[in-house]
Amino acid sequence: MTKRQIIGGIAAGIVAFSANAQDKIVIDGSTTVGPIAKAFAEYYMSKNPKVNITVSESGSGNGAKSLINKTCQIGAMSRAMKDNEFKAAVENGVSPTAHVIALDGLPVIVHPSNPVKGLKIEQVRDIYTGKIKNWKEVGGPDMNIVVVSRDTNSGTYETFESLVMKKDKIRSDAEHVGSNGAVRQRIQTTTGAIGYAGLGFVDKTVKALEMNGIYPTVTTVQSGQYPISRALYMYTDRYPGLGTPLYQFVTIHLTRNGQEMVEEIGFVPVTAYKLD
Repeated sequence: MTKRQIIGGIAAGIVAFSANAQDKIVIDGSTTVGPIAKAFAEYYMSKNPKVNITVSESGSGNGAKSLINKTCQIGAMSRAMKDNEFKAAVENGVSPTAHVIALDGLPVIVHPSNPVKGLKIEQVRDIYTGKIKNWKEVGGPDMNIVVVSRDTNSGTYETFESLVMKKDKIRSDAEHVGSNGAVRQRIQTTTGAIGYAGLGFVDKTVKALEMNGIYPTVTTVQSGQYPISRALYMYTDRYPGLGTPLYQFVTIHLTRNGQEMVEEIGFVPVTAYKLD
């Protein structure tokens, strides 16, 4: 049996047990994890039409709350669950179990017309605190900087706050938007803007900057070279029972098909299948 056949058999096994199952899986949380969750849901339901999966993107914090309150089976989060969230979950009879489904870089993005190619982390922090307000201060044109940030309930915001801001406060006139897509849209239409979004949201309509001389790619994120990187999670209440639809769903990322979906969306898989 070839390696391809073995991996194919594993992937087939993921859906075999629940072909006749009646079930519902509710997913709530991160807008970053959302595209992966939706791709997995479409794939899984195509194999298991009697299983209904819904995906809501209300932010990582709300994903944690939904899991704690038992209103979802999967809390999608672009950050690790906080101590106070774990405490609240346990007090409500929930035992959060993390499944790392992908890795992600957090590129700092600007308008494609901006000639600046890269910044240091310290410069990005100074831009977001307001110490640097004009692009000419970092080698760009004489143009005011429009600072765009994610909303404070976002795991993307909290990752940026932890890895870049280092407890410094973001300037009061920064624009806060509700999704990675909204950040990209603002950057697309504003020549002086700067923002940050998940790696999967970077396309030709925006320009990703080098950070400390490292450009954000799948390779630099996977190797740990790109300095603004994170894991992406799906949390369940305890580890799902083997063979259940929930178990099969939260292990899709470990299969070849799951890896391909993660890569196609633009994120970094945790697996590394190399098939002939």
